[in-house]
Amino acid sequence: MGECCPPMDLFRSEPMQLVQIIIPIESAHLTVSYLGDLGLLQFKDLNAEKSPFQRTYAAQIKRCAEMARKLRFFKDQMLKANLPSSKSKRQVDVNVDDLEVKLGEFEAELIEMNSNSEKLQRSYNELIEYKLVLEKAGEFFHSAQSNAALQQRENESRHIGDESLDTPLLLEQEASTDPSKQVKLGFLTGLVPRGKSLAFERILFRATRGNVFLRQAVVENPVTDPVSGEKVEKNVFVVFYSGERAKNKILKICEAFGANRYSFPEDLSRQAQMITEVSGRSSELKTTIDIGLLHQGSLLQTIGEHFEHWNLLVRKEKSIYHHLNMLSLDVTKKCLVAEGWSPIFASKQIQDALQRAAFDSNSQVGAIFQVLHTQEAPPTYFRTNKFTSSFQEIVEAYGVAKYQEANPAVYTIVTFPFLFAVMFGDWGHGICLLLATLYLIGRERKLSSQKLGDIMEMAFGGRYVILLMAIFSIYTGLIYNEFFSVPFELFGSSAYACRDLSCRDSTTAGLIKVRPTYPFGLDPVWHGSRSELPFLNSLKMKMSILIGVVQMNLGIIISYFNARFFRSGVNVWFQFIPQIIFLNSLFGYLSVLIVMKWWTGSKADLYHVMIYMFLSPTDELGENQLFSGQRTVQLVLLLLAFVSVPWMLFPKPFILKKQHQDRHQGQSYALLENTEESLQVNSNHDAHGHGEFEFSEVFVHQMIHTIEFVLGAVSNTASYLRLWALSLAHSELSSVFYDKVLLLAWGFNNVIILIVGIIVFICATVGVLLLMETLSAFLHALRLHWVEFQNKFYEGDGYKFYPFSFALLDDEE
Repeated sequence: MGECCPPMDLFRSEPMQLVQIIIPIESAHLTVSYLGDLGLLQFKDLNAEKSPFQRTYAAQIKRCAEMARKLRFFKDQMLKANLPSSKSKRQVDVNVDDLEVKLGEFEAELIEMNSNSEKLQRSYNELIEYKLVLEKAGEFFHSAQSNAALQQRENESRHIGDESLDTPLLLEQEASTDPSKQVKLGFLTGLVPRGKSLAFERILFRATRGNVFLRQAVVENPVTDPVSGEKVEKNVFVVFYSGERAKNKILKICEAFGANRYSFPEDLSRQAQMITEVSGRSSELKTTIDIGLLHQGSLLQTIGEHFEHWNLLVRKEKSIYHHLNMLSLDVTKKCLVAEGWSPIFASKQIQDALQRAAFDSNSQVGAIFQVLHTQEAPPTYFRTNKFTSSFQEIVEAYGVAKYQEANPAVYTIVTFPFLFAVMFGDWGHGICLLLATLYLIGRERKLSSQKLGDIMEMAFGGRYVILLMAIFSIYTGLIYNEFFSVPFELFGSSAYACRDLSCRDSTTAGLIKVRPTYPFGLDPVWHGSRSELPFLNSLKMKMSILIGVVQMNLGIIISYFNARFFRSGVNVWFQFIPQIIFLNSLFGYLSVLIVMKWWTGSKADLYHVMIYMFLSPTDELGENQLFSGQRTVQLVLLLLAFVSVPWMLFPKPFILKKQHQDRHQGQSYALLENTEESLQVNSNHDAHGHGEFEFSEVFVHQMIHTIEFVLGAVSNTASYLRLWALSLAHSELSSVFYDKVLLLAWGFNNVIILIVGIIVFICATVGVLLLMETLSAFLHALRLHWVEFQNKFYEGDGYKFYPFSFALLDDEE
């Protein structure tokens, strides 16, 4: 086995070891940092009973969390200012302590800038509103004053022209009125949101019982509200009232409706002067705000150049201290003790990292590395690349493999795209899928660094799965001879020709074989004939059964290799052998009959053969006989199938009980020579070697397993018929879209109808066949692997190897 690249690192998970590292405190930080760079050690938490606040490095984690908060604050500010974080070409190494001080200074400066900017912006918005009030309310008073002067002149002229006996008396009454009892009107001005203006007017009227006079003017453009800072459509209002009680009510109503009030001078000359003053102050404030924003932008630009570097540094520091908290403190309080899982091949690399850390930290004592012997089940670790990782994820979505059991992903690389293609067989659609996938693979480097949507992210992650799915679909499409449901004579001419020149009856009944059999795939003459559907149904249904039986047999054979690897003779003799006999006595025999029927051209009814094999096994087969001695063979196979059921059920629980008793009659403890042997023994015991042996529990478990296999053999074989059903559905849908859309539009001899027909055909093909049908076939292939294939050998009750690695920090984020 090589030091760097051991063979077959995907068929079984990497051999793992539990290691213990004793690290001097002065080099602990650097040691964990180097191990994070290496990324091949999964630390165990030795302080699980302690809360996060009781751990050794809780204060350092709190510091890192505070720095991370400041960096998030900077990121929010950069997003508000539309400034992207760009990596500087020259990154200066910075100490964490210096970075903490620098981040604190930047945060204080930014908070002060934001506070000043908010105050200035609020003052500026208030001045803008004040200016609007002065202009709009000024128009009210100017027009009112003009109307009053005009009315006064008219009244005077009327009094002079129409003197009467009553005139002196009225004038005398007016002169005798007490000036202190005259009613003086007050007024308030401001702005109210336009959406609330009607309700504002109604509430004012009701609260004062109609003793107010309200005037409103619409402000054409939305104005920025000083309180909320949002653009709001508003109206300028002037309310005239009489008395202090009315004024207090109006003030409360203004406050409730969020109306901003502003003072307003009655003198016209003073109004003009105020407008000039407000305009001047607002322009000065605008200049000050712009200068402040420029200064803030330059500061954020400086932060943005180093942001990615600082963010990575803080996340690394936090991750280091988080893992340091998993280490236990030695009794001398001079060393930290770490335990963790690592692949066996990584021992040399880990020891090199420990030596470098001790040297770089000027530690007097180096770290001590030793392998521990344990009965604990190790984590599962498969080394994958960008091609195999997506297939491994498909398997692990069902469950992570038990330590060193056979990995279904090796076979899934071929079988998954092939089963998909059986259901999706059309080389035209396959080419479309292939082009889309090649685009994703061609722009792989660029797309991997971008934020994609959820669906696009899934498609990009599985791009190599889709690539193989497309290639296999082209292959099965050539076998089915379908290009968007249209057949082509790619591999030569059809073997059949019409009986007469008119070709009136172009079905198989009206055709004769004039050439050798079509060399590859389906003869194009079948398409469009009356016999097409019965022929394809029979072909695809039998093909589905053959594929299913082969894949289920593969699963049972892999269970044999698992049993051999874990040295479990019980599973070989009382699980593998009866299972392979039972499955092949029934459905293996059916598969042989299907092949023989194709080979001999017999007209035997296989339904009849299989049904009466159970109902009347001793009866003569008659015309359904495919070979001599078939009845005897069927009797033997039926007997074997019946015998294999108790063979699976009874012996294994009793043998396990005997093994448990023998194991506990001897010594309680035995010397284990190496870690690998101990792990294999642990796996071999199947959890029955520890604690009390519950025979009833084991027997019930075995009975459930046996019943599940016997019933599953039937249901799983039937489940593979989905290959036939989906293939037929895909073919028929494709044919409908071609015949009823494209050909129908072509038959009208109209360019517009033809263009519309082509657009509808493309949309239907892409939307239904290339998206929905792809997803449907994908999910059905997934089910066939998870249930029908993997349940024959795959336990999937392990746990994944998650090493401490800085390379995984982005995924965690």
